[in-house]
This record gives sequence, C-alpha cells and structure tokens, in this order.
Amino acid sequence: MKKVLIVDDEEDALQMLGKRLTTEGYSVITATNGKDAIALAKSQHPDIIILDIIMPEMEGGQVAAELKEHPLTRSIPLILLTAMLSKEEEEKYGSMVGGHIALAKPLDAEKLLDQMKKLLDSTAVL
Repeated sequence: MKKVLIVDDEEDALQMLGKRLTTEGYSVITATNGKDAIALAKSQHPDIIILDIIMPEMEGGQVAAELKEHPLTRSIPLILLTAMLSKEEEEKYGSMVGGHIALAKPLDAEKLLDQMKKLLDSTAVL
C-alpha cells in the first residue's frame, strides 16, 4: 500500500482528500503546517506528498525546497496544490511550478489520482 502525506492548513480539505485517497487504497498521513510536514516526511517516508502552497508560517514552496535538500526526502515526488493557479491557467500553461506538478484548487480528484499514479509509476522504475 502506497503512503501519501497530505499537507494543508484547511482541515476540511485534509479530511475530504484523505477520505478519497483512503477509498482508492492509499495509506494517508496528514499535516496542517510545513514544520510538521517536514518532520513526518523524514520519519514516515511517504511514497508521495501532496502539498498546499498557501499556508501560514511556512508556505509550500519553502517546504518543498527543504524536502528537496534533505537526503531522506529529496526523492519523494511532490504535487503542489494552489488557489493561485486557475483551472484555465492550468489547462493553458501546463501544471508545473518549480519543477513540480501543480494543480489548481478546487481540486479535481480524478486529475490528482491520475498524476499520482504517473509519479508513483515513474519512481518505481528508478
């Protein structure tokens, strides 16, 4: 069973996404802030991280940068979630931010699951 770390400061978003991923067969762990996310990533070694960009204290870009610098977490694929990117922009310009896949909020669960599968399949080959 693949382990997913979901990081979002909105409890409703965490619960909704966590429920959906659990029903899809993923093991889910959650964090509501960047510091906890980094600690959990180091201790729990998730297979993939879904990370909100806009969060108080430590925004998602900083979290992603720290994760990519640490040897224990640098190879974990990340998917960034953001309300700063509209669905139209995502379609028109693609969905890459800082070398990571970025998906617009409100989230399209099917698109997220498709991206997760692609990332997990590509890292399994390494």
